[in-house]
Formats: sequence, C-alpha cells, structure tokens
Amino acid sequence: MAKSAKTKTEVVAETPVPKKTRKKTEPVEDLTIAEAPIQLQAVENYSRFSEFDIYLFKSGKHFKLYEKLGSHVAEYKGVIGTYFAVWAPNAHYVSVIGNFNGWERGSHPLSSRWDGSGIWEGFVPNIGRGEVYKYFIKSMNNGLELEKSDPFALWCEVAPQTASVVWDTWYEWQDEGWMRNRRKHNSLTSPISVYEVHLASWMRDPDNPERFLNYREIADSLVPYVKEMGFTHVELMPIMEAPYPPSWGYQITGYFSCASRMGNPQDLMYLIERLHLEDIGVYMDWVPSHFPGDAHGLYNFDGTHLYEHADPRKGYHPDWKSYIFNYGRNEVRSFLVSNAVFWMDRYHTDGLRVDAVASMLYLDYSRKHGEWIPNEFGGRENLEAISLMKEMNEAVFKDFPDAQTIAEESTAFPGVSRPTYLGGLGFGMKWMMGWMNDTLKYFEKDPMFRRWHQDQITFSLVYAFSENFMLPLSHDEVVYGKGSLIGKMPGDEWQRFANLRLLFTYMYTHPGTKLLFMGGEFAQAREWNFQQSLDWHLLNQAPHKGIQECVKALNSALRNQPALHDYNFSPEGFEWIDSQDRDNCIVAYSRKGLNPSDTIVVVLNMTPVPQQGYRIGVPSVGIWEEVFNSDNPSFYGSGVSNTQVIETQPEKWHNQPQSVVLTLPPLAGIILKKSAK
Repeated sequence: MAKSAKTKTEVVAETPVPKKTRKKTEPVEDLTIAEAPIQLQAVENYSRFSEFDIYLFKSGKHFKLYEKLGSHVAEYKGVIGTYFAVWAPNAHYVSVIGNFNGWERGSHPLSSRWDGSGIWEGFVPNIGRGEVYKYFIKSMNNGLELEKSDPFALWCEVAPQTASVVWDTWYEWQDEGWMRNRRKHNSLTSPISVYEVHLASWMRDPDNPERFLNYREIADSLVPYVKEMGFTHVELMPIMEAPYPPSWGYQITGYFSCASRMGNPQDLMYLIERLHLEDIGVYMDWVPSHFPGDAHGLYNFDGTHLYEHADPRKGYHPDWKSYIFNYGRNEVRSFLVSNAVFWMDRYHTDGLRVDAVASMLYLDYSRKHGEWIPNEFGGRENLEAISLMKEMNEAVFKDFPDAQTIAEESTAFPGVSRPTYLGGLGFGMKWMMGWMNDTLKYFEKDPMFRRWHQDQITFSLVYAFSENFMLPLSHDEVVYGKGSLIGKMPGDEWQRFANLRLLFTYMYTHPGTKLLFMGGEFAQAREWNFQQSLDWHLLNQAPHKGIQECVKALNSALRNQPALHDYNFSPEGFEWIDSQDRDNCIVAYSRKGLNPSDTIVVVLNMTPVPQQGYRIGVPSVGIWEEVFNSDNPSFYGSGVSNTQVIETQPEKWHNQPQSVVLTLPPLAGIILKKSAK
C-alpha cells in the first residue's frame, strides 16, 4: 500500500464513527449449491487499479470498470478474501458493513487512493461468494451518513432487502457455435423477428400464481415456445436489479446485477445459453436515461450529486420522478459505457435496446419554458448525452461488431441509426414509432370509414428508409388503459380477429425488422398486468389459437422469403403497385430480394367485403402462387382464397407489364410469389 494511502486511513480511523447495527441475516444462498470454481486473483498489492486504469477512469474512457470497481474474491498474501472498491470522491470515511462484521461501521474501513480518483478500496480476509454487504459513507461536505449498495455489485439481495452480494460471473459457456456465427443472425439483412418478454409475468408457477419462476424454470418453457413460434430473437425487458416491481425494471438500482428475485447470474446465463443453443438471439433493455432516488441506490451517493446533475433542470426527470445521469462527468460516462459492454461481455447478450433515447437527446424533453437550461450554443440538444450515445455505440461495436444496438427514439432527430463517422448516433436500428402510431390508429377505425384515412396506412413509406427501422408493437401499447391489441380491433368477434391477422400481415410484409410484445401473438384479451401470468388458457379457444398459428406462419415467411429481409432498410426492396384504391381500401405492393426470382406481391383488403375478379399489376409474366393467406381456416379465417391457377395476362396494369385477376378475402392479406415451375 502506498504510504500516503496508509496515512489517510490512519487519520480517518481516528474520527469517531457512530455504530449502527442491523439484524444479521442468513447468506442469500447456500454456497454448496453453486459449485463453479472461484476466480481468484493472487496479488502482491490488493489494489486492482494501475495508473493507466485511473487515467482512463478520470478521462471517461475506461469501459471495463466492472473488472476493477465492486467486490472481487481474491487471494492476498496467501489469504482468500474479498477486495472492495467504490467511487466516492466526496466521502470523509468509507467502510464495508455486512453480516461478517455485524454491520459495524467502524470495523472495516477502506482507504482513499492517493491519486485523486475518489476511489476507496480495501481487502477483507476470509469472506467470499454469497456474503452480503453495503458501503457506509460519511460525507465530507455535510456529514451525512449513508448506507449504500455497491453500484458495481454483481448480485443483490431479494427485495425488500437492499444489500449487495459478493458474487462472480464465472460460467462455462456452451454457446460457442452461436457466438461464432451470430453475425448472420444479427446483420441488417437478416430476418429479425423479436419477441418482447417481461420474464416475471410471461408465465408464473401454475401451482402458485404468486411465485415467480426462476431463470432456469423459465428456460424450460420459454425456449421451446419461442423456437416453435419461429421468432429469431427475444428482447428481455430490463433484467437488472429494480426494487419496485411496478417499474417493470425501468427504475434500476443495480446496473450490474441481474434481478435477484428470479435467480443468480449463472441462472440467467443458463437461460441465455439455452436460447442461443436454439439459434435464438437475446436483446435486452438498457436504461441509461434515468435512475430512481432509493436511499440505497445511486442518488446522492456520497452525500453529493455524484451520478446525477445537481441542478434539477438537468438532473430530475419530471415524468418518471427520477434522476438523470450527469452525462458530462467523465467517471459517469465510464460507468455507463462499461455497463453496456458488461452485459455483452459477461452475459453474451446480442444487443441492447436503449430505452427513452428521446428524453436524453433534448434538454427540454417534457419541460415547460423556464424549466430547462439551453446548451452552450443556446440550443435544446443535450450535447453531452449525444456524445455519450455515440461513444457507447462505438465501444460496443468495436468489441462486438456482430451485436446490435437499437434506439427507442420517438422524434425526428436525424441519423439515429447512421454511423458516427457520418455524423450519426451510431445505433444499428431505431424503433419506428410513427409507423406504430399511424397503423394502430388506422386499424382502430371501423372499416366503413377507412377509405378516408388511406394516407395513414401508406405514409410510413415516405420515410421508411431514412433510418434502419424496427417496427414495434410493444408493451407500451397494451398498458395504462390502452387495452390489448385484440381489444383495439373493431367489429364483431370474427372481424376483430381477422383485423388482427391483417395487422400482423401488414407488419411482417412492411420493410423493417419486427417486434411483438408477449401475449399479442395469441390475442391476449385483457390489458397486460405485470403481476399475473399471461392468459395461456385462451389457446384452448379457436380464435386465439388461430392468431398464434398466423404469427407462426408469418415468422416462417419472414425467414424463408428473402424478399422480406434482403432489403430490410433499403428502397430497392419495396415498390408500390397500388396505394390509391381508397374506395375499396385495398393496397398492393411488391417486396424484392437480391435475386429477382424472390420477388413477392402483397395485397391487403382492409374491409370485410370479399373482392372477386380484382385485377392488379405484377412485375413479370408467368404463374403466380398464393403462398400466404391470413384468411386461412387454420387461422380461424373464412377460407376465401385463390385456388385457381393465377396466370398473368398481357394487360399492363398499375404501371406493371403484366396483370393477374384475384379473389381477395375479407379483412385479410395475401402474399403471391411466381412459381418456379
């Protein structure tokens, strides 16, 4: 230990520190059931920091801080124990408290480093994996006494307990095949169909609906289900430690810890591995936009506004009653980028869906005049947050070029999914919120009135290729009184289910990747409730089973029809055939693949009136086949289809060289492809 650091410790130790005891609890897990070998680091000096580490940290460029800060089981001078390190630059005194010392604040002080980094560190012998702990912090400026969980903890106690847990991320991964080949699953020309999942409510214990299934139990049901349905990826709503269940995981206190109520880190890794072994990718929600004010969390961490802005006009989020990271502080930038890298490095996740990007981009987001501070140029853009997102994307794609980052961004901010070297933010994809809003508004209308709203369903193609768009029908559309997807559909029962099948057909044949929230794939009837399992019993009813079979068929079409993904984000892959038949509420378009023979034609009938003898133009001569029909009886449809041979006629139509005459089923979409025979 450096002499100056030892002197600092001796001085601090003389300061009287009041004792505070806590009822001793049992270790969070019987260590005998976790038999993975402890990853030890035998060191002569217990500190894990080099001078270069400190330089990077203070410069905002250390993107693997999780290897340094936090708690790490190590061997020091032949003794196994745990090394602790925490950033608290405005602390007068820091100690580790836990079961091992009866929560005595004065028994295990940490040393303040000599280099001005604000890092406190120390080695506690004879404690290890499974030990619960917190940091006791006495603030230098105001004398506040705080008990804080570890910002870099790898695991936490189950709420309502709030301590951190000494743990590790050792796991003997078996997904080498997926990791080696995932580029072909994650590329911008791949078929990507994402199943959005809230793990705590996807399925509960059938014998005890109040009990969460743990990650391993969920794997036994979720993995084969996603495989059967044909989704290419799952997106997990936040799986970091969040003590308040109604936040659905978006109010995070443990950014490096998986949600403890469903298991430990290795349990979550097992779930991810199982998905990978079935060639299913794993995206996860990441929330760098705000954090809650829980007493044990990041807020007011060392008695000062360390992670958040001090000025509430920049540091407080009025919508979510939470706190905004100080994106201009270098150490905070290192924390956030390290966290993004961590989940891909240690958990093998395949991408990050970044939540609430719009709230980060603009200083006046959800604020009235006088409630925000302009940037240095007088504008409303949050230049520090913009810089952070660019740096995060560069760091992720540098280390994981076969991964993805996806922005939930609802404004017209330019270049969200364009490379940083071209001036963009660097995301791989962006949610197409305009498509979602326009489409749902259109489908909510009675078909009798849709003729006056044709532009609502066609407008998205005006800007569809300005970004790499993902089409989301997410959890946001089935909560807070919005009802379920099937509940939005007009008409009697048959029409409502037909409308939903038509909506999904439009979604899957529209340019862009796809995302569907759990329950939508079988037309869950009620609004999503995070406290209950999905209503799986509905699959015993033919209409709901029909929706499920329809989604399964659309996922298969997405995978097997190159025209539906070769040009996910390029205008070369789309051409309107007819968007102007307002009277009949019919639209037709073609999707094209790299090979001209892969071209398909899509026709959507937005009314419950079947159309006989309906002529449309097609791009080439030959026999065309109906390869998909959402009115299929196996989908609970009426069975109206084109059973006859569909042979082109040399009559130009819709600016196409050939045309065909079709039967269009009611409230349905069909996909045609030219026969190879």
